[in-house]
Amino acid sequence: MENGAAVPLPDAAAIASVFREQYGRAVSVLYRVFGDLDRAEDAVQDAFAVAAERWPRDGIPPAPAGWIITTARRRAIDRLRRDAVGREKEAEAMLLRQLTGDGRAESADAADAAADAIADDRLRLVFTCCHPALSPEARVALTLRLLGGLTTAEIARTFLVPERTMAQRISRAKAKIRDARIPYRIPSADDLPARLRSVLAVVYLVFSEGYAASAGDRLVREELCTEAIRLARELRSLLPDEEEVLGLVALLLLVDARRAARVDTAGALIPLPEQDRSRWNAEQIAEGHELVRLCLARGRPGPYQLQAAIQAVHGDAPTASDTDWPQIVALYDQLLRASPTPVVALNRAVAVAEVEGEDAGLAAVEPLREPLAGFYLLHGVRAGLLLRAGRTAEAADEYAVAASLCGGDAERAFLLARRDALTRRS
Repeated sequence: MENGAAVPLPDAAAIASVFREQYGRAVSVLYRVFGDLDRAEDAVQDAFAVAAERWPRDGIPPAPAGWIITTARRRAIDRLRRDAVGREKEAEAMLLRQLTGDGRAESADAADAAADAIADDRLRLVFTCCHPALSPEARVALTLRLLGGLTTAEIARTFLVPERTMAQRISRAKAKIRDARIPYRIPSADDLPARLRSVLAVVYLVFSEGYAASAGDRLVREELCTEAIRLARELRSLLPDEEEVLGLVALLLLVDARRAARVDTAGALIPLPEQDRSRWNAEQIAEGHELVRLCLARGRPGPYQLQAAIQAVHGDAPTASDTDWPQIVALYDQLLRASPTPVVALNRAVAVAEVEGEDAGLAAVEPLREPLAGFYLLHGVRAGLLLRAGRTAEAADEYAVAASLCGGDAERAFLLARRDALTRRS
């Protein structure tokens, strides 16, 4: 009671929110202490199980991170005590003596203060999850598991694989970290840019899978978009001086701002020119623009900053016809120099068509047909340009090819609808 008013007790959703926010922080601390990812995860999960039992009755403590870390550490020590029996457990017994032999008092406030002082632990865990020795699939799974706190079942459902398959993928990734002795450290100044690119790519991949699911009957997986933005913001708090981190946060916010307008009530795709822009999230657009301005002021543009700037131009336009396409082409020219990939060139070709016409766009797409032959968006872009050029039959064929290569049900349905409309017309 405070001033005569009862403090509301937390419900399951409030506790789950704390779990999602604090899981990676707690695992990173326990991993540093015990040097074992499985032991760290088990201890943190034990602590949250205790929280789920006590907090609905006692309330969330003032320093929940410190409470979780302290409880997890005690639970891990209890497990060590149970396991450290016999000569084969000598290493565990030695670790137990190191952890308990100094007689230090453990308070939640002290643990929380320590957690606040070791942001480096979270950063180490980020770089561990995204180490280039791991496969891209393993990096994504570990990042969602250890930093996002998603369960194995949640990750498996997200990527439409059996839970057992995802559990094996995560287990193999942990074993790789252990057996290859991947160091739990922040890369050196010389290695940081290359390693950071891997981290940013993982977060962007998580977002991309959420914004345009590669398979399944949902075009948008909101939970993944939200998680990716949370992870990007976490990176910004850990690396506030890295322009590309700022650029990634801005990019995700500006793209995600259009999420509500991207599908109709039946879940069907609405392309960008046809979206109701009044449904775009104005707060996210404003924040994204502010971050883009911060990036521009620093004068060291990178791929994520340039992509964010392109999305900011789209966000500036009150209608599709008001889009400043010449500025977008200029930004894509810079992006192509910074990241000379066929996908960037394909997106630039779309902008070129808006400035110089469909024939110029088709000419820009032509050299990309071989390197992107199996990419459905190449055929979708080419179909749209052929349609604008009046080459209806060719456009219908390209829509059919694009649909055959597309894994997501909503996008496939959109492409087939376009093909069917052209077939009926011809």
